[in-house]
Amino acid sequence: MIRIVLAEDQNLLRGALAALLDLEEDITVVGQVSSGAEALDLVAKEAPDICLMDIEMPVMTGLEAAEHLKDAPCKVIILTTFARPGYFERAKKAEVSGYLLKDSSSESLAQSIRQIMTGRRIYSPELIDIAFEAANPLTAREIEIIQSLAEGKTTKAIAKDLHLSNGTVRNYVSIILDKLNVDNRIEAISKAEEKGWLK
Repeated sequence: MIRIVLAEDQNLLRGALAALLDLEEDITVVGQVSSGAEALDLVAKEAPDICLMDIEMPVMTGLEAAEHLKDAPCKVIILTTFARPGYFERAKKAEVSGYLLKDSSSESLAQSIRQIMTGRRIYSPELIDIAFEAANPLTAREIEIIQSLAEGKTTKAIAKDLHLSNGTVRNYVSIILDKLNVDNRIEAISKAEEKGWLK
């Protein structure tokens, strides 16, 4: 029997998914939670074969939880509506076993779960296409700066936090705007968030 922990913050969807998976003879849902943090606790308690998680959840996202479970015996499958290249990159780094879109059928999800249990990795083809289309052009330092901007920090505060001069931070901001092909900081933050490049 394949034992599954299900983490999804939308109650109706979580209940429907659990009910559909429980209809499969070889799959059982041993627990349901609504955040990444609760998923980690339940995985530690239940030791399931698979943790099936949404990305955008309160307290801790599915991607953050997947990063914590990277070396755990439990396999992680991300189930998402968001086909964002940055999310896919993080999922790959966390070595998730599956990255699937929510609009796939329950039969196809059950089949993917069985294949993942045999050691395969399953990624939705649409997600792979998007990831190759739009790699993140920003360096780690540039992401750090745009993340700080997204948090509402001023250039002066960012310079102090990162031990850089004000001018250096302004230069980084100009480079970021240029790389993202946008006119201002708000557009840059918006584009980086939309692509899933921010933490």
